[in-house]
Amino acid sequence: MKKWLGRGLFIALLSGLFYWALRNAPLPDIITLLGKLDATQLIWLVALNGIIFLLITARWWLILRAESRHIPFGPLIGYRLAAFGLSYFTPGPQVGGEPLQIVYLQKQYRLSFARATSAVIMDKLLEFLANFLFLGIGFLAIARSGILTRYTPPPWISLPLILLLVWPLAHILLMYFNKHPLSALLAPLVRIRHIAIKNTAQPPNTWWMNLLNIARLIALSEHLAGTFCRRHFGYLLLSLSASLLVWVGMVYEYLYMLTCFQAQLTFEQALASLTIVRLSFLAPLPAGLGALEASQVLAASAFGLPAALGISLSLLMRARDLLLGGLGLLIAAFNK
Repeated sequence: MKKWLGRGLFIALLSGLFYWALRNAPLPDIITLLGKLDATQLIWLVALNGIIFLLITARWWLILRAESRHIPFGPLIGYRLAAFGLSYFTPGPQVGGEPLQIVYLQKQYRLSFARATSAVIMDKLLEFLANFLFLGIGFLAIARSGILTRYTPPPWISLPLILLLVWPLAHILLMYFNKHPLSALLAPLVRIRHIAIKNTAQPPNTWWMNLLNIARLIALSEHLAGTFCRRHFGYLLLSLSASLLVWVGMVYEYLYMLTCFQAQLTFEQALASLTIVRLSFLAPLPAGLGALEASQVLAASAFGLPAALGISLSLLMRARDLLLGGLGLLIAAFNK
């Protein structure tokens, strides 16, 4: 009963989002807008996404290369695509493929589980740092553009947005100065695990023992990530630069999509709209299904543009993500 109730709620939510997004977007208008795209524009969009994905892979490769110079760049592209495919079709904020990255590093390059995990954690921290930086700027753009309110936000509104940026940057800085906040937080669980193993000849294979093992792994991986920050500061800066360039590419891609559809938005309005796109993927739906479409209709309507434009943008982004995600799943299927 619980399973079917959950499925029913999921279908109802999805149906509601699609209905709201499509009710004011006539199909002929959507077809007309999509018909404005020519082959040159589509080729450039594909090429631009290829460049963005190469930068995403380059960040991970730079982190790995700092201590494992034998790892080549080329195969990591396929592994990162496979991880993206798994994350994209997993409900939630675009995570889920990280364990697959760890498995590939172990299987293909004989890295230890802890070292592979620390490289993935470091990659994710730098990704979060760039994401939070963009979201902080994007929230300011939303507040100033009037997409949700029609008044000028008070000056203090920037304070929580600045705090949003603090965590990943502060975490990296703390690790650089040999401080490990996650390890300190998980220290009681690590001690309990040590006592359990010391006093038991064969540790039980139970959920709580697995939880204790995960806590120890996270603590160990954080220490290894901290060592990376201290020993390879140059690689850290290069990886962070790659992460920031990813967002430069994504902003340019969105602006180019608007140009393709001849949409007249200011730079601030475009940033606000793109921020809502990113927030839509936080919805507990695979690939933000329905939430992405609703977000773009909301943005288009708020700026006085036709709802068909929002749906057309959503379809173009959906085609891009399905292409990358589907290719990633194929790679994962052939790299068992």
